[in-house]
Amino acid sequence: MQAWKEDLNCKILTAVSTGMNTSSFLLNGFSGFEQQYPWLSIPFTSIYAIVLTGNCMVLHVIWTEPSLHQPMFYFLAMLALTDLFIGISTVHTVLGILWGLIQEISLDSCIAQSFFIHGLSYMESSVLLAMAFDRYIAICNPLRYSSILTNSRIIKIGFTILGRSFLFIIPVIIRLRFFHYCRPHILSHSFCLHQDLLRIACSDTKFNNYYALTLVICTLLLDAILILISYILILKSVLAIASPEERHKSFQTSVSHICAVLVFYIPVIGLTMVHRFGKHLSPIVPVLMGNVYILFPPLMNPIIYSVKTQQIRRRILRLFSLKR
Repeated sequence: MQAWKEDLNCKILTAVSTGMNTSSFLLNGFSGFEQQYPWLSIPFTSIYAIVLTGNCMVLHVIWTEPSLHQPMFYFLAMLALTDLFIGISTVHTVLGILWGLIQEISLDSCIAQSFFIHGLSYMESSVLLAMAFDRYIAICNPLRYSSILTNSRIIKIGFTILGRSFLFIIPVIIRLRFFHYCRPHILSHSFCLHQDLLRIACSDTKFNNYYALTLVICTLLLDAILILISYILILKSVLAIASPEERHKSFQTSVSHICAVLVFYIPVIGLTMVHRFGKHLSPIVPVLMGNVYILFPPLMNPIIYSVKTQQIRRRILRLFSLKR
């Protein structure tokens, strides 16, 4: 580990002194904690194992249980797939750094990773919005639920989510390939982010900055507002129910989705606040917040739905009992 640290420091000094436009970038990882990498690798390896196992288990249960072939669980499967691929897209660089296997990443690999990280983040927000729509129809208009959310319509919603999440980010991602990177090629995270590449680019980045801001407003912010409106309408409808038992049941069906929304948007807000107002903080804070933003939702969502959704919980317990 000491030799790896010395080699990394040598490359960083070379990058700082030359500032040449090479085709690879150094991943800074958890700067200042290189001696603790063997210990840090233990919780991060465990987290990634839970992310991959938990989301695969949710997908397996939904796939193999015919009674779960319903709109609510189709959207949950989309969420689990999104979380699974978020873990897959970052696991090789994060654990590679902690295990001392990776020090740098090529430009093309970096751009590809940035494309998947941001595209999957937008996709997670879109899926949460679709799930809020599902809960709104189920509670506020239950008699028309099956006629509104048909299988064909869910497929159309799925393709719309894919297009909205990935097609719109292609213009800014493609431009990254043609930028001139003359500043030291040191990325501040354990993975590649669009804003990190803009920071070291010497080309005109105005289009990327304004386009990315517009995209965030039209996706994450708009989705959050629509989700909030849907739950205001749901709350109004639930409070109008006379029976306390029915009211409690209606609330219970939405608890897991509310938790998933909070698990996604709280790290987004936290990371935004750190980048905006945390200039005086230690450099490790944005790095940790970046990892929380990437890993916390994929880690927590399978746990939330396994605990809060009775149908999922029963099938998972049955799965473990059959294995025993």
